[in-house]
Amino acid sequence: MRTLNELKCTFPARSENESFARTMVCAFAAQLNPTVEDLADLRTAVSEAVTNCIVHGYRNREGVVGITVRLLPDAVIYVRITDRGCGIEDIPKAMEPLYSSAPAEERAGLGFTVMQSFTDRLSVRSKPGKGTTVTMRKKMCHATDETTD
Repeated sequence: MRTLNELKCTFPARSENESFARTMVCAFAAQLNPTVEDLADLRTAVSEAVTNCIVHGYRNREGVVGITVRLLPDAVIYVRITDRGCGIEDIPKAMEPLYSSAPAEERAGLGFTVMQSFTDRLSVRSKPGKGTTVTMRKKMCHATDETTD
């Protein structure tokens, strides 16, 4: 598929960088003239994915989070977020609502559920000991495309 524009970035897997990641992705997405609701959805999904890398992927160890953002035709945004952390052994189980790999930390276990609900397509690939890649796509609905009654 043809890419209209692309951004690649890596940064340390530190909790203070989560807000940077969501702001950067939304600023880049602004080229698509998204609605405020689109940006809020995207911000939430990116925040969840980056937080998963930091909290679950690296478990408070040093590491790097990578983000690739592509603007595609028809106002679609593609976001890939990667880590080289511990990986996920059972992806279907990890994607179940309320499942958490860190129950002692009182995590809600809703990260993947939130990502799914705020994007049009979500895929997760992971290999234990190698890391995880989360890929999300979302069509940005332009305010001018909405019909009024």
